[in-house]
Amino acid sequence: MTRHELIAQIKLKRSFLCVGLDTDISKIPVHLLDTEDPIFEFNKAIIDATKDFAIAYKPNIAFYECYGPKGWESLQKTIDYIPKDIFTIADAKRGDIGNTSSYYAKTFFDYLNCDSVTVAPYMGEDSVSPFLAFDNKWVILLALTSNKGALDFQMIQDANGEELYKKVLRKSCEWGTPENLMFVVGATRAEGIGEVRKLVPDHFFLVPGVGAQGGSLEDVAKYGWNTDCGLLVNSSRGIIYASNGLDFAERACEEAKKIQVDMAAILDSHSF
Repeated sequence: MTRHELIAQIKLKRSFLCVGLDTDISKIPVHLLDTEDPIFEFNKAIIDATKDFAIAYKPNIAFYECYGPKGWESLQKTIDYIPKDIFTIADAKRGDIGNTSSYYAKTFFDYLNCDSVTVAPYMGEDSVSPFLAFDNKWVILLALTSNKGALDFQMIQDANGEELYKKVLRKSCEWGTPENLMFVVGATRAEGIGEVRKLVPDHFFLVPGVGAQGGSLEDVAKYGWNTDCGLLVNSSRGIIYASNGLDFAERACEEAKKIQVDMAAILDSHSF
């Protein structure tokens, strides 16, 4: 998917919602466990319920590959089921030497046909550039995360007082462009989103942490907005696990709609 197509979807749906498909078989409604593929049946119902409000879906690959071939089959069916005009994110957080990254890229772009994949930048340019070699595909690079351990490395300052995450941002902009490179920026560090935006004014951000993790949609928009919206805000548990009963899909629809209404108001406030 191109940047132009992604922006068109934001305008059409009045939304910048990404629904995270972190599908935990121990949390899905018990009546689905009797089906041939419970994970896919759950995902299918969630997609049907939320596709009018979501512009992106983000399967967390760990929730699928832990089941081996069966899990990969569920993942493939899920990706294939997502409407083609909706952006797909393989949340895989891969990062390895160049030739290995090339095969990771083939997995997610050729085999699964995802629009994007999350990538860890620690090993540098040659571990990231293979993902950037695919036309109309995206790298979503880890930039400033909101987990407790982020403080271990991301905030380390050099002799000039610049944090490591800022160095990563500056350097990675030499590898990709706003047409094929996004950044993961955690919602629970609102002011940090503003610092990242100063360094990369034109790039899209994937922002996890809104909803169940406590991040504020209003703060994300305040600090992260750019002239093209520039935001994909993810909600996982708050939507997909709104209910574990027979009404799980209906409740997911309700929660997605609530977020979309708030996002539409933000878009309207920016005359977008």
